[in-house]
Amino acid sequence: MPGGWTWSYEGYDPAAERLRESLCALGNGYFMTRGAASESPPGPAHSPGTYAAGCYNRLVSNVAGRQVENEDMVNLPNWLPLRYRMCPEGAAPGPWLSPDHPQLTEHRQSLDLWHGTLTRRSVFQDAEGRRLRVEQCRLVHMGDPHLAALRTEFTPNGWSGTVEVEAGIDGDVRNTGVARYRELANRHLTDTDTGTARDDTLWLRCRTVDSDIRIALAARITGTPEEAGTARTALSPQRVSRTLTLTVRPGRTAVADKTVALHTSRDPAIGNPLRAAVDDALRAPEFPRLLELHHRAWEQLWQRAQIDVPGKAGLILRLHLFHVLQTLSPHTAGLDVGVPARGLHGEAYRGHVFWDELFVLPFVNLHFPEVSRALLGYRHRRLPAACQAAREAGGAGAMYPWQSGSDGSEQTQRFHLNPRSGHWLPDHSRLQHHVGSAVAYNVWRYCHAAGDTEFLHNQGAEMLLQIARFWATKAQWDPARGRYRIRGVVGPDEYHDGYPGAAEPGVDDNAYTNVTAAWVLMRALELCRELPEARRGLLFEQLQLTPDERERWDHVAHRLHVPYHRGIISQFDGYADLAELDWPGYRKRYGDIRRLDRILEAEGDSVNGYQASKQADVLMLGYLFPPDELSGVFRQLGYAFDDEIWRTTVDHYLHRTSHGSTLSALVHAWVLARVRRADAWTYCEEALIGDVADVQGGTTAEGIHLGAMAGTLDFVQRGMTGLEAGDHALWLDPAPLPELSTFRVRLRFRVHGDVELRFHAGRLTVAVPDPDNTAVTVRLGSRTVTIPPGTTRSIGLPDV
Repeated sequence: MPGGWTWSYEGYDPAAERLRESLCALGNGYFMTRGAASESPPGPAHSPGTYAAGCYNRLVSNVAGRQVENEDMVNLPNWLPLRYRMCPEGAAPGPWLSPDHPQLTEHRQSLDLWHGTLTRRSVFQDAEGRRLRVEQCRLVHMGDPHLAALRTEFTPNGWSGTVEVEAGIDGDVRNTGVARYRELANRHLTDTDTGTARDDTLWLRCRTVDSDIRIALAARITGTPEEAGTARTALSPQRVSRTLTLTVRPGRTAVADKTVALHTSRDPAIGNPLRAAVDDALRAPEFPRLLELHHRAWEQLWQRAQIDVPGKAGLILRLHLFHVLQTLSPHTAGLDVGVPARGLHGEAYRGHVFWDELFVLPFVNLHFPEVSRALLGYRHRRLPAACQAAREAGGAGAMYPWQSGSDGSEQTQRFHLNPRSGHWLPDHSRLQHHVGSAVAYNVWRYCHAAGDTEFLHNQGAEMLLQIARFWATKAQWDPARGRYRIRGVVGPDEYHDGYPGAAEPGVDDNAYTNVTAAWVLMRALELCRELPEARRGLLFEQLQLTPDERERWDHVAHRLHVPYHRGIISQFDGYADLAELDWPGYRKRYGDIRRLDRILEAEGDSVNGYQASKQADVLMLGYLFPPDELSGVFRQLGYAFDDEIWRTTVDHYLHRTSHGSTLSALVHAWVLARVRRADAWTYCEEALIGDVADVQGGTTAEGIHLGAMAGTLDFVQRGMTGLEAGDHALWLDPAPLPELSTFRVRLRFRVHGDVELRFHAGRLTVAVPDPDNTAVTVRLGSRTVTIPPGTTRSIGLPDV
């Protein structure tokens, strides 16, 4: 195993356990299991959870006197339970042991990123000095997405006797992983049933209450050396377990293996989930072979997705990549799922799909294009729902939901809880219609990075044109300004969901929304011109797209309003009229003011009245678009835009952002790397440690931030290199930071699966390893370099 691939925790800290459970979760793109101790039940320190991609259910709750329906990613039956106790010869059995037990004297857990396993090592000592060392290796199989396994080894010191092991499946689970949701309805499973397939194999089945997804787990539980005739099985409606008695001697290790299979009725090519789970559990190889196949699958994954950065930053980036691959693996390509904003690692955001794919797909495009295609397929299959939403809103085209789940309907909650004040407040974040532009952006970037014209001309074209149609109807002509305006929206900032004292929510002419809408309209028109004639005719007929409508698109795309004040791009119309916040005063009073909105609401005030942003909003434009493209959009709209305007704009918002989202530091690092390099590393470092240090104060325990993790990888892959995959070449515009000036990335470019870029000592080395492939063209500033297949070329970088 390469060095620097182990993420470890020494000692046991109950206060940090739920955070560690998120960061040590294991998954394979089909399902994920948090890194909870197998011995410990749910409680204040533990939040065990297993989540299958796309497995949602709806429940109705009473919120502030109202009946509210919420859709959640379901916490599935817990397959982890495995507890044990010492039974010394001539003495009564000891207590059931766990990391929470006072007999624990040593504890360490290590996440092997290279091989995809979690190992926990514990030592217990009783009052008589008898010690038991327990080592447990856990995997969620990357080769077979339906399998998981535990191997637990017991070694006594200073005593002989037996170890009693109880292992099983627990179906009495709820969605209780997020404290602020716990008062809501949370029991998503019903009709639980248990049984045995043979002496060593147990099963549990159930279904979700509303979505009627059938779920089945089977567990094969064996031990060595096992005392003959001592095993026993316990069945209840919601739990099933098998108890083994293992003989132990000093220096002699006993082993308990638990191999688990999981299936749901959403799986393709199965008849019955229970039959499939039992068959898989019975046929699965023994643990050593299972582990070998799992290692091999992970090694193949790492070959396709390499980012090598030295030092601590490199280890954190590997951890981020590990969690991206566990959430969106090649297995994802066969599923009807989107990009869950918090991975499959917990219940925050209810497992919903937001715009976070905007930060995830650019990385995935260059390593696993088949996964990106599938994730965009999730959006395409929900295009009818988006079109229906647009019609219900009085528009046309496709209005994608801010939060999506199973069927593409809007799943954004109507109310949210401010934990600081205890108030339930109206939630207007469904007005973030810019999510449609994110979908269009991802379609366009994926198709050009992967060279997938077939997708672009078919599913991609349908989405892109319908999103453009929505923006064209959403934009309304204002004769007084001589401009089109988009009113009543919420921008990426999220703090500003209305004007002070206004009766209706939303703000007008959010700059990010309008600029990206103009970009979408122009790309849609470009696509209309480039489509093959036969496909164009069929598509226009299918969408009933007329020349007059396309003419309106062009008109809107050139005349959308973008507000300015004092030479700065305003976040929205009227932004300049808002008050300035006493930033030093609030920092002095509260310390951490990332969630400034909650602080002000608890004071009886509102962030709507201030020039204060939760996260990057206008500056998101610098994240999405290279400088030349961004200036081109503003010129298309008829606005002045140059380096000085952009620098002034960056400076303005830099000092008025509280960074209440993990995505904010990432975007600021990306933008500052081009505008003010000396300040970029501060934000890059915060983006790197956002989850591992839980800088948002407890949120990572509820699930990792997938967009921020993938974004840091893309920051190295594209942000530092200025990489853009054109039709026939890799375009590079390097902007390495002193702290990130040496790194290596391997990526897929069209037919090339393993192009390697290495930056070191002011030079770029490009390797095209496959001698049987074609040459790769690299454009670096004014230089064009062609690297023949099977060769390596070193290029000096311009001073930056």
